[in-house]
Amino acid sequence: MRRILFLVGVALSAIFLFLALRGLKLDEFWRDLQQANLLWLIPGIIVYFISVAVRAWRWAYMLRPLKQLSVGRIYPIVVIGYMGNNIYPARIGEIMRAYVLQRNEGVPIASSLATVFMERLIDGIVMVGFVLFALPNVPSLNDTVRSIVTFTSLVFAAGAAVFFALALAPRKAEQFAQAIISRVVPLRFRARLMNFVEKFVAGAQTLRRPADLLVLLGSTIVIWLMETVKYWLIWQGFAANPNFRELPFVDFMLFNGVANLSTVIPSGPGFIGTYEAAGVAVFSTIGIEQSLALAYVIVMHIALWLPVTLLGLFYMLREGMKWTDFRKAQTVTEAGG
Repeated sequence: MRRILFLVGVALSAIFLFLALRGLKLDEFWRDLQQANLLWLIPGIIVYFISVAVRAWRWAYMLRPLKQLSVGRIYPIVVIGYMGNNIYPARIGEIMRAYVLQRNEGVPIASSLATVFMERLIDGIVMVGFVLFALPNVPSLNDTVRSIVTFTSLVFAAGAAVFFALALAPRKAEQFAQAIISRVVPLRFRARLMNFVEKFVAGAQTLRRPADLLVLLGSTIVIWLMETVKYWLIWQGFAANPNFRELPFVDFMLFNGVANLSTVIPSGPGFIGTYEAAGVAVFSTIGIEQSLALAYVIVMHIALWLPVTLLGLFYMLREGMKWTDFRKAQTVTEAGG
């Protein structure tokens, strides 16, 4: 099954990469790429790592019902998770985060996975908000971008409904799960799966108080605004290009939202293809030539992928971890339900 999912992801990456490259004039692309001032990567990457620190704080806040942890203890685990997402398909880095947290701090994997899922849910809601906020400035969105926004809006709306149900009525959620499991799951697996559900519901308790939800939404908006600043900074590196033009900040909010929502689509490691196709589609919609748009998107993607992957590798080695731990993380999670 894993191999099938991997092959499907690689195939979809290839399809979306083809869409991003279709009709590209290579000579213009290389010219636009060579004209980039890569010094602008430095402030962009600094801003990005600050946003990762805010992400670590947010996760520590979510984990409070399970265990009180400092940002310093959480930050390396978050970075290792992002490294895993960048080099393995199917967001295996999220499972890796839960695995390392259990190994280091004794937090049950199912409970921490609930908080990770909650993170992605709130990220998605904010990304949809960014896109909806920016849409009035771009009335002529193409069908690809509009389809991505519609699909992901439905996904995150459904996810939000499920999580609010878990948080507001945990006992009823467990009773409902038990009724389903007793009917469709073989007897020998029921106790294990129900144990997983109970721990997952426990991890969803951060959403029980409205004040907590406001804190999480506020910190998530800060995170993504900082990442949007990175998008704007790296765009300034292309100012020497004759086709460059200043873009309003809201255009980068749209780019950021659509490009990151596109990562919901199954793809190969590092979201190659889906990210490029979404980014080029947005920039083409706002009037940027394809060659310049693709040059910018590739530089942006490398800036998002390489630094955090290298730092994650450093933290992984410091933790005494091996590549086989990624497989162990999968195995332990599957064994838990």
